[in-house]
Amino acid sequence: MNEKKKLQVWLPLLFAVIMIVGMVLGYKLRENTQTARSIFQFNTKRSPLQEVLDLVMLKYVDKVDTDTLGNDAIQDMLAKLDPHSNFIPAEHLTELNEDLQGNFQGIGIEFQIFKDTVNVMNVVPGGPSEKAGLLVGDKFLKVGDSVVTGRISAEGIKKLLRGPGGSTVTTTILRGTKTMNVTIERGIIPLPSLEAAYMAVPGTGFMRISKFSETTYEEFMSALEKLKAAGMQSLVLDLRGNGGGILGEAIDMADEFLDGDKLIVYTEGNNTPRQEYRARRKGLYEKGKLVLLMDEQSASASEVLAGALQDWDRATIVGHRSFGKGLVQEQYELSDGSALRLTVARYYTPSGRSIQKPYDKGLDAYDNDILDRYQHGELVNADSNKVVNGKAYKTNAGKTVYGGGGIMPDYFISADTSTLAIPFSALYRNNTLSNFSYLYYVSHSDQINRYKDATAFRDNFNWSETDWTGFINLAARDSVDLKGLPPHEKTFLQDRLKGLLARYRWRNDGYYQVMNVKDEVVEKALELAK
Repeated sequence: MNEKKKLQVWLPLLFAVIMIVGMVLGYKLRENTQTARSIFQFNTKRSPLQEVLDLVMLKYVDKVDTDTLGNDAIQDMLAKLDPHSNFIPAEHLTELNEDLQGNFQGIGIEFQIFKDTVNVMNVVPGGPSEKAGLLVGDKFLKVGDSVVTGRISAEGIKKLLRGPGGSTVTTTILRGTKTMNVTIERGIIPLPSLEAAYMAVPGTGFMRISKFSETTYEEFMSALEKLKAAGMQSLVLDLRGNGGGILGEAIDMADEFLDGDKLIVYTEGNNTPRQEYRARRKGLYEKGKLVLLMDEQSASASEVLAGALQDWDRATIVGHRSFGKGLVQEQYELSDGSALRLTVARYYTPSGRSIQKPYDKGLDAYDNDILDRYQHGELVNADSNKVVNGKAYKTNAGKTVYGGGGIMPDYFISADTSTLAIPFSALYRNNTLSNFSYLYYVSHSDQINRYKDATAFRDNFNWSETDWTGFINLAARDSVDLKGLPPHEKTFLQDRLKGLLARYRWRNDGYYQVMNVKDEVVEKALELAK
């Protein structure tokens, strides 16, 4: 009984103590939480920009789409910062992210409509349509219950074929004279960044990479192992036209070429402390000759890889001066589903050079830089192929390199301007080249399949005069007159048609095996790789 009385006396006091301690801890936790939040929260005071948008929405004489108006205002603001900070509206974000992810959802074909019939122009390797057995040359008759012969638009057929991953679509196709029912399960479509990997000559491999996506390093390693198993001792790595992408993929690739803990690249910005990226593991190709191909469209992550290999004297660079993009962007998701890609740092090669070209003359001047290079003769004249007023640096072996405007090649190869008289824009705008090569492939597939590989096709196939006349007639229907072309221009077009024809049978490996034979940059690279 005494024990119960003692408990009754002390219990309220105990609760009071617990309550006071809880209040103190809660206050401290709230204080710390508010301090932490203040780092990430923006000032709640409304900016003049928001006030103006609100007034336009409330008071303007006509109806205005304030979302579009706001997006344009954001873009104009970012244009004052640098050429690569960018606002991405929500409706465009998925498409842009797919390219970096290396895949998207669909059935995995390219198609073209000829004479009111949907033709399969390409089947993506590893995609749902390939797994279902679709082939180049197949023609769609029905998709589901809908007949797709006759007047159907490209958008119409896309709507019928698209759907969520895992769902199925039943199709009726015509293959030659045989009608077939094919069920395709929609799924992930790979978007490979490795366009080609093959042995160019005994002992020397060729590899072409078009971008740096989330799957690039994995694709590169698989191809590298394949080429080494085939006896590769020298490698030609083609990064022409590669506009960059995910920096980490380029860093991982550089690690395969560099030994020890060599510095690959470092980044630094006003609000971003210096961060170094070094070789971390034993690479698969630390020895052996390496030749890197670049041009004025090679940018960003491509230049990181090239800059590291050049500064450590690991690779020989062949081609033209690269684009000159040395700014690092980070992507921030916004509350409405849009995103901001904001420049947060510059990257620097191991020698300390920033290769970002100037952008102080405005966005138009920056965008026209490549055209200016052509007009000033840089693409055809080695003496003008240099960084103007660029700061000099030294590679590990003491070779002089320059910052401030791209990666300079060790060997300059002049661009071929002899074919500029050909009306290329009209041929490509009307798909004349791809249409002719596809129609030829469909009607001559038995003949083309007799070649055991792309090399045999490259060395033995030639267009007849009848074939050439057929191409001239097709171009004429697209209002392009190709009669009386000079011999070198005729050869130029025939080579491209041959390459496209090889692509239908042997995909991109076949295309580049045909096209690289007369590519002066590749020829020089193979010479240096011996």
